[in-house]
Amino acid sequence: MLAISHFGFHRDEFLHLVLADHLAWGYKEVPPFIALLAKATIVFFGNSVFAARIFPTICGGLIIWFTGQITVELGGKKFAIALACLAMIFAPAFAASDYLFQPVVFDQLWWVMAVWLLTKYCNTSSVKYLYWLGVIVGVGMLTKYTMAFFTFSLIFGIAISKQRKMLLNRHVIGAAVIALLIFLPNLLWQLHHHMPVITHMKTLQKEQLDYNKPSDFIMQELLINGIALFVWLTGFIFLLFSVRLHKFQFLAISFVLIFTFLLVMNGKSYYLFGAYPMLFAAGGFGFERWLKASGYVLRGAVIAIFTLPNLLLFPIWLPVLPLNQTLAFFRFADRNLSFSRFAVTWEDHKTHATTQDYADMLGWDEMTAKVAQAWRSLTPEQQKHTQIYADNYGEAGAVHYLGKQYNLPEVISLNSSFTLWAPDSLNAQYIIYVDDQGGGNVNSFKACLESYRKVGEVDNPLAREKGTAVFILVHPGSALNERYSKELAWKRLQ
Repeated sequence: MLAISHFGFHRDEFLHLVLADHLAWGYKEVPPFIALLAKATIVFFGNSVFAARIFPTICGGLIIWFTGQITVELGGKKFAIALACLAMIFAPAFAASDYLFQPVVFDQLWWVMAVWLLTKYCNTSSVKYLYWLGVIVGVGMLTKYTMAFFTFSLIFGIAISKQRKMLLNRHVIGAAVIALLIFLPNLLWQLHHHMPVITHMKTLQKEQLDYNKPSDFIMQELLINGIALFVWLTGFIFLLFSVRLHKFQFLAISFVLIFTFLLVMNGKSYYLFGAYPMLFAAGGFGFERWLKASGYVLRGAVIAIFTLPNLLLFPIWLPVLPLNQTLAFFRFADRNLSFSRFAVTWEDHKTHATTQDYADMLGWDEMTAKVAQAWRSLTPEQQKHTQIYADNYGEAGAVHYLGKQYNLPEVISLNSSFTLWAPDSLNAQYIIYVDDQGGGNVNSFKACLESYRKVGEVDNPLAREKGTAVFILVHPGSALNERYSKELAWKRLQ
């Protein structure tokens, strides 16, 4: 709660909040669940940064609660629950990913609920948990497609383990049918729109994932939970070898399978976060077994050892401090905590002054204000014949969401899901253009313009959008519209 509204909106949050104004059964990069939550957020809580992060914060709390419930199902008592939950609360992986309005935190929630339902079924044999599991998998598929990867890892994990008889239960088929029926509207939408998720995944693979090294993925997974590494590793070992947890061994096998899959596919480190709660739960159980004859002092010391060091690093993962103090902390960490440098290594594999997530929260107000400045520089008559165009979804989302306070017209973009509702043509006499290359893109089509002028650019040195420029394009010719229409037609088929 201390960090919920520090800095500003994240680039991805803008995209997901914009979807609230374009409800559908699917989008190019995400299923529809996040759009419904965006709509609910705006209707019930408003348009602020604080409002956007209420649902993620609630879900983050539920993830911790269900981790405690899994610990109970594994046989853990109070100490096991306390260690598992507190280690997770302060683990960098969850501190960094569970407050932003993104599908990530909701995806994690469905993963941990799926595991809880499986453990409940293993302990009770009550088929109602299988049917609820079908509901969770279906909703999970409407949230993020990575739910499919985790579901298959659980199925194959069960098939390999001694619990394989679970799969012979006819109610498993019933649960699968429920999951499919829930997911079906999005599947039909994907088919109707030429499966854009495949194009999105190919683009993601080409532009980002192919640059991820397997060694980097392994190192990040070992570091991303900080000192709590020893809790989840203990849990993994107990799930794999402990006689007391033998009927849950399939969870460790599933972890190996999803880990290996993401490693081979050059996945991002956060794709795996949803699989850690079950290991933390088992880790709490394991330490409780080791320390069952120990007193409160030693148990308290163990909890402190696996939580307090991560708490000291909180400013790296969670914006609990104002910007200037956060930057001072990064400078201190760079000088004294060399292992933390991976946190400020961006997708370009270069180190920067702050994390990529923090940089993605800066510069948007400045950019939108410059777009508004360009809009106000036009006469009322000129404004009637003006369109706004932005190169990427972050810029377009910021203009759409923050531009409401300036009464700006709808922004156009051919990036990401903005393509789905883009107009068929650019028919304006004036275009306010947000160029993410600082003028490089304008130079590529300036021959199509009568004239153009630069209004300003993002000056914040910490923002990823630094250098993004705002132009007013005057009397664009038909060649520019032809170029736009051709790109739009091509992207609608992707």
